[in-house]
Formats: sequence, structure tokens, C-alpha cells
Amino acid sequence: MRRWIKLSIWALAGLAVVAGYLVMRPPKMAPPREIRVAATPEALARGKYLYEVVADCDGCHGERNWGKHLAPVVRTGAGFTFPAEMGLPGRVTAPNITSHPEAGIGAWTDGEKLRAIREGIGRDGRALFPMMPYESYRHMSDRDAEALVAYMNTLPAAPDRHPPTAVDFPVSLLMKSAPAPVEGVVPEPAELGEYLVRMGGCADCHTPKERGAPVAGKEFAGGEVFRFGQLSVVSANLTPDVETGIGRLTEAAFIQRFQEHRETAGASLPAATQQNFTVMPWLQFSQYSSGELGAIYRYLRKQRAVENKITVHPRS
Repeated sequence: MRRWIKLSIWALAGLAVVAGYLVMRPPKMAPPREIRVAATPEALARGKYLYEVVADCDGCHGERNWGKHLAPVVRTGAGFTFPAEMGLPGRVTAPNITSHPEAGIGAWTDGEKLRAIREGIGRDGRALFPMMPYESYRHMSDRDAEALVAYMNTLPAAPDRHPPTAVDFPVSLLMKSAPAPVEGVVPEPAELGEYLVRMGGCADCHTPKERGAPVAGKEFAGGEVFRFGQLSVVSANLTPDVETGIGRLTEAAFIQRFQEHRETAGASLPAATQQNFTVMPWLQFSQYSSGELGAIYRYLRKQRAVENKITVHPRS
């Protein structure tokens, strides 16, 4: 009996040590680069395009009018706390990323900003919630990452303060495994379509998830549900399946589907309803060139076809 008691005590002690390690261990990180990005006209123009279109940074960090169809951006970079009905594991906030020195990231170094964007480490050394797609942005080229920071440095200071992210256990522990340092030089992309799909987070929204993890074998097959208030939308199937995906869609029709929203930008938008509600950044992605959209289409057509019939706008 005493032997079993001793073994139990040692087992509990071991579990306590493991639990303590998991709680206290820091995420993988490297010191931020000592760099001051160049704010050349070319870098600022490229950074603006990355911020507004390719990465759609204001999709999360901007103040948007969710009462309007397509949820246009009202103020850039001011931050946003995601509503509870989205089913996230706790309170998740996309913080103020303007140049405000206290409410925003104006006091951060350029190296700290680059590390947060591509490696998922905050200025204080904490792991950022991986809804911020730093796992994709690790592949952002050095030129683009530095151009993006150069443009972010010009964002007008907004004084908005938001409650910090507070992720529930055990996700708060598991997410510490997501950050990783970027090693070496990240070159310009070899394939434009793959790069744009990765930077735009297409798989993040268009791959269904179970317990927060993408379902293996259903990449780009759609089915992820997004809820805001009383409205909901389901992401579409982007695989080349003929019956349920984009298999019958021509490249020209694909391009037109995006660019038709160019006329919508700046126009008077109707109210958001269950039949038109979307979180897809049509206004932003409509600014892609025909060449870029064609590259995205051709990359998606190379993915494995998955039969997955989707009702994008389910009845409320």
C-alpha cells in the first residue's frame, strides 16, 4: 500500500512539473531584427497595396460598418474585438496598429513589427493568437514585409483602446507552439498564385475546421461558418470539383466575379441581410489586377477536387 502511495505522489509531482512547464514555457522566438525600413515612394506604394488588398489588414484591424453589405472599412487600423457568437476560444482582439504611441504600435521598433507580422510574437514576448495569419506571413518576402511596415508607419494615430486578447485554456497553452522564427532570407515568390492565396488567407476561411484545426483532406472545400449577430454565412468550395466547386467556372468569369465590385467601392451600399451577408473582402480583392486574379484561379484549379455542396447563405 505504501509503495502505491509513493508512486501516486511521484506521479502527481511529475504531472505538476509538466503542467508547470507548459504554463510557463515561452513560445519559440528570436530577438527582433535591428532594422529601420526604408520609406521610399516605391516601398510605400507596395506597402499600401499589401495592406489594403493582398493581406487585407483592415479586414480584422479596421473599424468596419457591419450593418452594411460588404462591411466597408470606416477607419483604418483602429482595432476590433471579435464578437462572442463567432465561437472563438475566449476574447480575441485585433489590436490598434496605427502609429499612436500608446493605444497603437507607434512606440514599437520596425524589427518588433516585422517579428509580430511574420513570427507571431508580440512586443512583450507573448504568442499572438494564430487567427493572425503569421503562419502564412512567414512566407511573405523580405521586400514585401518591409514595405508593409513602411506603410503601417504612416497610418494616422487612432486613440482607440480595446480589451486585450484573453484565450481560454487549453488553447492558451497550445497556441504557444504556433510562433516560429523566420530563418534566413525570404525571397520573392516563385509562383504568384500560390503566394497571393497564402497571403490572402484563402485556406483559413475556405477550409472547414473541427476543434479549431483544419479538416485534413478538405483544404479549400468550404463549409466554415461565420456568425455576426443574427447573420451568418458559410465559405464556398474553391476546389475544382465540377458539381460543388469552381470546376465549371471559367477564368474570365472568375476574374469578373471579383472585379464587378470595383464599381461598388465608394457607392451607397444596402443594409446587410441574411441573404447578402459576407465576410469575404470583395471590396478589397476587387482591386487585384486581371493577371493576379488569373494566377489565383489557376492555382486553385490545381488543388484536389473535393465534393462538398455548400449553401453559402443558410436561412436564419
